[in-house]
Amino acid sequence: MTTNYILPALGTLKKDIPTPALLINLDGLEANITNMAQFFEDKPAKLRPHFKTHKCPLLAQQQIKMGALGITCAKLGEANTLVDAGIGLKGSPTSILIANQVVDPFKIAALAEMNQNHVVMIAVDQENNLKQLSLAAKAARCTIPILIEVDIGMHRCGVQPGEMAIQLANLASQLPNIQFKGIMGYEGHTVFETDPEKRMDNVRKAMAALTNTATLIRQAGILVDIVSAGGTGTYNLTGLYPGVTEIQAGSYVFMDTKYRKMGLPFQNALTLLATVISRPSTGRAILDAGIKVLTTENGLPEVVDPSGARLKALNEEHGILELAPSQENLKVGERVELIPSHVCTTVNLHDRFYGMRTGRLEAIWPITGRGKSQ
Repeated sequence: MTTNYILPALGTLKKDIPTPALLINLDGLEANITNMAQFFEDKPAKLRPHFKTHKCPLLAQQQIKMGALGITCAKLGEANTLVDAGIGLKGSPTSILIANQVVDPFKIAALAEMNQNHVVMIAVDQENNLKQLSLAAKAARCTIPILIEVDIGMHRCGVQPGEMAIQLANLASQLPNIQFKGIMGYEGHTVFETDPEKRMDNVRKAMAALTNTATLIRQAGILVDIVSAGGTGTYNLTGLYPGVTEIQAGSYVFMDTKYRKMGLPFQNALTLLATVISRPSTGRAILDAGIKVLTTENGLPEVVDPSGARLKALNEEHGILELAPSQENLKVGERVELIPSHVCTTVNLHDRFYGMRTGRLEAIWPITGRGKSQ
């Protein structure tokens, strides 16, 4: 029998946790969730946090407990994970939004089946897709709630603001077994804009396009309950814009090196713990963490311990650490801690979180949504 060394006992010291390990600073996590919840406490808009960041139903339930009206996710597989965790059950105050299109007939049928006992909304930007959803919902004897996605500057999915959205909303309001709930858009083109004035200007333009479209749909005699938008980088701007009803922020729970540049009031609560496995030369250490546990599309992760060391490169299974003279006493077997440059994609590489408080392991949480990309 193989010893299960991967799951250390609660109370284990950080230095004794098997690596590579994705650590959560629980104090930082709780502060981030509380901080965001308090921001929306007295606002007309409410929070619908994005599951794609943490992919952990236990964290989604914490966010709901702190006032989130439901959860956003990116894929049908993620929605299924949330449904299995009891989130979005009909009659409960929560719902799920798949902020993406589902066009595969088999997936559409699965979405319809989910909506027999749960509320799982879906984004739509095509007439034919809307008709397919209607047929599937009719066959499953359920109703599928939809949001029309509007392109407000990201130039990804979505119909153009104005007339195209009105036409689609009109069709949605007439099709059987379809419930038109509202519209959504994502100002992703500006969430990482570091110039506050430019970010504000971009948000105003994007939200004007979105909320004006909602007004035009209402003027056509169609009820618009939801106007959904936003991200971590714009939550405090989009979340205050008149007419926006909910914000889809996700990364705020953990933060990363890229979002930290935005000067947002959240802590870096997620780190990757690695072990020094070789000291082949002066000024260089080799870690047991490579691109299979850390992503690099937003740049290399940042070393936080030992301070002064720098990650020079990542291979598949190895991290190349460049040491300052003061770190030359770093030994094989010692731990190194890094802040991911992109938390969402890094989390998707791991099976579990190790929740830490005051240097000891307090909880192990499965990342149940990992790999749910279909």
